[in-house]
Amino acid sequence: MKICILALRNLLRNRRRSLTTLLAMIIGLVAVLIFGGYRSNIVYSLQTGCVQSSGHLQIQYKDYFLDGGDNPTAYSIRDYQRIVDAVRHDAVLAPMLTVVTPSLQLGGVAGNFAAGISRSVLASGVVAEERNHMFLWNDYRMKSYATPLPLVGTSQDSVVIGTGVARKLRLCYALHVPGCNQVPLPVFSAGAASARTPGMNEDKRIPDDIVALSAQEQLTAPQQADTRIEMLAANARGAPNVVSLNAIEARNVGIKAYDDVYLAMHLKQAQKLIYGAAPPGVTAISVQLQHTAQIPVARKRLEQLLSAQFQDQALEVLDFGTLNPTYGQTLQFMNSMFGFIAVLIGMIVLFTIGNTMSTAVVERTVEIGTLRAMGVRRSGIRYLFLCEGILLGMAGSVIGVSCALAIAGLINQSGLSWTPPGYSYAYLILVRVWEDGFLLAGSVTGLILLTVFSAWWPARRAAMLPIVDALRHS
Repeated sequence: MKICILALRNLLRNRRRSLTTLLAMIIGLVAVLIFGGYRSNIVYSLQTGCVQSSGHLQIQYKDYFLDGGDNPTAYSIRDYQRIVDAVRHDAVLAPMLTVVTPSLQLGGVAGNFAAGISRSVLASGVVAEERNHMFLWNDYRMKSYATPLPLVGTSQDSVVIGTGVARKLRLCYALHVPGCNQVPLPVFSAGAASARTPGMNEDKRIPDDIVALSAQEQLTAPQQADTRIEMLAANARGAPNVVSLNAIEARNVGIKAYDDVYLAMHLKQAQKLIYGAAPPGVTAISVQLQHTAQIPVARKRLEQLLSAQFQDQALEVLDFGTLNPTYGQTLQFMNSMFGFIAVLIGMIVLFTIGNTMSTAVVERTVEIGTLRAMGVRRSGIRYLFLCEGILLGMAGSVIGVSCALAIAGLINQSGLSWTPPGYSYAYLILVRVWEDGFLLAGSVTGLILLTVFSAWWPARRAAMLPIVDALRHS
């Protein structure tokens, strides 16, 4: 205790040097915490989005993820409802589950024949209530951009399309897509319809009686923008199948490439389009857990359950990292950047503290000799300089954490945003410092250990000085 008090007096005696060293430690710790908090926000936000959209785990037919994306019928899961029920009622899995829901992915061509336009789409058949429940998962209390699908309580032909699909199909006006300046498609009005007669058919390929019937329907139908589209897909037998759909909303799904092909529909409608009257199937069963840390246990149990009760189908279990390769790539990139910055700042702090302690040893050589002559052991001299380093580290940690929390609060309240590569809209720039306990504890512990290591060599050199040489040092 007396040695620590003496170390504190030594630090206060050389205020300018101590303050310079302390400032370097504070700036280094703040930089590490701010960038680490920014990294944590990006990683946890991306993980939250992946889990909300695909769940923690997915049950799929073997090799569907690699080879079956364009052929759902060849990789469909049969008797899927029995699998869903078995997972939901399993004694091991049930306490960990949040949602277990099937889905059907299919490709096709959507067309707006009123405008004479069509484009390819990637449709997803979902159970709307269960999918919306998945969007509520937010274990890290992040800023969530997920909005529920408005398919709950709608007719089976209702669909939600991406804003890119709406632009391609010229439905911006009808679906009120912001930032899209398309003019409304022409529709018959009562006056125009009454003026049209069978003899006024501009398109000779359409019979006059059909034109007259169309005009009569326009007179009796409510005058509103048409949001009907048609979707063409290949059914289970390979024959083309067409269904008429009603686009009730266009939404920006974030990633432009996906926004240009996105279409969500009711699962039963998707199954009707693909399987017709045949027994329906799905391409995936999403399993969302309460916590991401439960993935290893849940995955092992799912594999045991599938191999024991559903061995007639070649099924596999994939985690959200495999299903979303961007997550792993982003995590690896952010970790490498954080590691590089932490090592760089650590080296700067290391040399700064080491230089401060070495200078203190040179200036206080006579003082060290005096202490040794008074009976202080070599271990006491080492503890003296190590205590100075620890005190600097603790002071730098307290002030650095306080400054980092203040700066993080300012950034989080600033409303600054940025648009990640490949995304369609901007995300808020947020920094998670206080919320990331591992980052906070690791950074503080690392700084204190760094100061102790920096002070160790000068402390050892001071302790090894011969008493006579130290006393006659000038």
